[in-house]
Amino acid sequence: MARITLDNLKHSYSANPVSMDDYALKEIDLDWTDGGAYALLGPSGCGKSTLLNIISGLLNPTSGRVMFDGEDVTALPPDKRNIAQVFQFPVIYDTMTVYDNLAFPLRNRGVEREQIDNRVHEIATMLELTDSLSTRASHLTPDNKQKISMGRGLVRDDVNVIMFDEPLTVIDPELKWKLRSKLKELHQSIASTMIYVTHDQTEALTFADQVVVMQEGEIVQIGTPIELFERPLHTFVGHFIGSPGMNILPAEMVNGSVRFLDHPVELEGPIKDSKGSLEIGIRPEYVRIGTKGIPAVIRKVADIGRRTVIEACVNDILVNAITEKVPPETGQEVHLEFEPNQTRLYADSWIATEVGAQ
Repeated sequence: MARITLDNLKHSYSANPVSMDDYALKEIDLDWTDGGAYALLGPSGCGKSTLLNIISGLLNPTSGRVMFDGEDVTALPPDKRNIAQVFQFPVIYDTMTVYDNLAFPLRNRGVEREQIDNRVHEIATMLELTDSLSTRASHLTPDNKQKISMGRGLVRDDVNVIMFDEPLTVIDPELKWKLRSKLKELHQSIASTMIYVTHDQTEALTFADQVVVMQEGEIVQIGTPIELFERPLHTFVGHFIGSPGMNILPAEMVNGSVRFLDHPVELEGPIKDSKGSLEIGIRPEYVRIGTKGIPAVIRKVADIGRRTVIEACVNDILVNAITEKVPPETGQEVHLEFEPNQTRLYADSWIATEVGAQ
């Protein structure tokens, strides 16, 4: 296991980058403690796989350093970094048995036979593969093949970090929850440093202790799942996390008061910055439908089980609300109330309010 530090890391796929627009990664600084569970979360093309490949040594950064426990490993190849990587598609030997697949990384390193046997059975038990140890990998289902791929990354007990690059993409939706839970359980059992790359917020939030949210080659927020949901520091985080995501509404400052379409809005606390383009952020969970507040018309009502997602229009601007009460009907005129302690102001996409009473 290792503490991983990324120091002023930048990368461009262009031979001669001219501006920051030419960079896939823009000044990344990170410090991950030994034994933590981390996720890199963001849409396709945001730079998360590029960052993972730099950490693993598959890609050399344009500038900056990668350090394991304070040692600069930027120039070291993957086999010198003592890492394990699990890819999007299972990397296994179909003609080998499950046992031989799990044993292969240890045999390659000259580990003694008894130690190999003990470790293979230990990992097989963790992954519920014990009954399949003598079965050829080609005869297994896709989820069990990916379990083998995970097991090959977990079987070594001397790795600095185990990295997962969208490992559940090819798994059927009904099996994803089981494998996510198993992976979280494995981390708690072996306490290795793990980095999980995904575009799926559910995978990231259920696996990681700390989530790194990326957009266009930059880190926009690092935090626990609760921190990212409750108080997004950037409108992208609010929009990307949650289903539906945070309402991002146009705002303006009038005589020291923040207004949404000329309706005054009470915020979570004092405004620390009101320069630039202003927007109000409020999660649908904290929008109340009643008889006072901002006038709106119900456009759509969607029953999602215990809760109902409501789409309301204020003039031509859509505002989502979530309720567990009896919902209004489509076309009904209502009023919207925003819970003040959950209503944030953003300036040029960054949070501009402080927590606390004004």
